Amino acid sequence: MKSDNFKIGKFILKSRLIVGTGKYKNFKQTAEAVKASGADMVTVAVRRVNILDKKKPVLMDYLDPKKIIYLPNTAGCFNSKDALRTLRLAREMGGWKLVKLEVLGDKKTLYPNMVETLKSTDVLVKEGFKVMVYCSDDPIIAKKLEDLGASAIMPLASPIGSGRGIKNRLNISIIVNNAKVPVIVDAGIGTASDASIAMELGCDGVLVNTAIAKAKNPIMMAVSMKHAVIAGRKSFLAGRIKPLKFGSSSSPEKGLI
Repeated sequence: MKSDNFKIGKFILKSRLIVGTGKYKNFKQTAEAVKASGADMVTVAVRRVNILDKKKPVLMDYLDPKKIIYLPNTAGCFNSKDALRTLRLAREMGGWKLVKLEVLGDKKTLYPNMVETLKSTDVLVKEGFKVMVYCSDDPIIAKKLEDLGASAIMPLASPIGSGRGIKNRLNISIIVNNAKVPVIVDAGIGTASDASIAMELGCDGVLVNTAIAKAKNPIMMAVSMKHAVIAGRKSFLAGRIKPLKFGSSSSPEKGLI
């Protein structure tokens, strides 16, 4: 377990849970939830979360970027042009090169536009960014992203914010088995058990935002997600038993009284 490192780019993370910073009632609650989750990394929607206007509450006042890794993302972008501009701005104002790319294709479902995503990934990698990419749960697309130089593949479990859990375990498993870069389930996690399942499938990490921020008790949910990710990872490393069609006695069949 000591050598079970979770590395993304140049960063080695202690926690395999990444937490989003949107949808909380205020920055104070955001900081409390992040602390309770034990996360080393948080995603920040550059277009939505205030990290520039000093006249208003600024996220950095609550989450010290020297103590926790900020992952700028392109939430709210629906084309390559906007996504590229957003991440270039993040690099200019904060020096961030490890980024999360998210190009949406539809305002209702919030599914990713993979044509624009592939195009953006290619450009960003060539510009020296380390790109973690939100994508569909298509193993072929995931492999293309890796071939383009993505630093991490982030397939959705189900639609963003839906809380419906992992709808296609087979595809996630195929992506994990094919990938040589970290695979992080992103979007759709609803409960702690969803996070555990993702880890038991062999994923390297889980990103959770809405399930924590909109829970009745966000701090308690953050703690539960922390333990769920740990338990799921240990379960994966331990190696599950082979499923059988019929029952198998758990007590000795020889030497019976």
